[in-house]
Amino acid sequence: MTKLLLIDDDRELAELLAEFLSLEDFDVDMVHDGKAGLAAIRGNQYDMVLLDVMMPKLNGFEVLKKLRVDNNIPVLMLTAKGDEIDRVLGLEMGADDYLPKPFSERELLARIRAVLRRIEPPTTKKTELLTHLDIEINSRTQEAWCQTILLDLTSTELMLLEALISSPGTILTKADLSEQVLGKKLTPFDRSIDMHLSNLRKKLPERKDEKMRIRTLRGRGYMWLDT
Repeated sequence: MTKLLLIDDDRELAELLAEFLSLEDFDVDMVHDGKAGLAAIRGNQYDMVLLDVMMPKLNGFEVLKKLRVDNNIPVLMLTAKGDEIDRVLGLEMGADDYLPKPFSERELLARIRAVLRRIEPPTTKKTELLTHLDIEINSRTQEAWCQTILLDLTSTELMLLEALISSPGTILTKADLSEQVLGKKLTPFDRSIDMHLSNLRKKLPERKDEKMRIRTLRGRGYMWLDT
């Protein structure tokens, strides 16, 4: 059974969400402040964290910052409705996705399943190894290597890298990448793909020939360079 940790100081909402998710075959633990959330993550094995932004003791951003020092567990951030700054900051810090409050239970379920699909072991993929130039991705172990360096990528960044190097020299639109990587349709003003790609760029070592790896085509999308 998939095990989730819900970190939210709204106890009534947390109990409602935990009850709903348990009916969908998830095992849900709840804590109600950031400090307790970090302790729970370090003392248990979870498949995913649902993390509210506004909380006592440690807010969601502080929890995510501490978590990302040594842990790439998938994180879905629960943000205030219409607060784009919170969403962008969360993505910059390594969140896998965000969901503005208030949200429907079905939308939450869809987002959780979309994130978890990114870390599922492959079953029908043609090959476990995907390589291009100095990049190698092992889809079985969910690891990416560059120039013998193991890349410290979140599950979303790994999926994004895989999508890019699977189609070198091809323009991939943000709409395509949103559906392929995030499992959701691109909505107006959604910068999720931009932020994940920015994080990915920072984590990729420079090419030995000093050429760029990813080209941005304004208004069109992104391209992984094939030479």
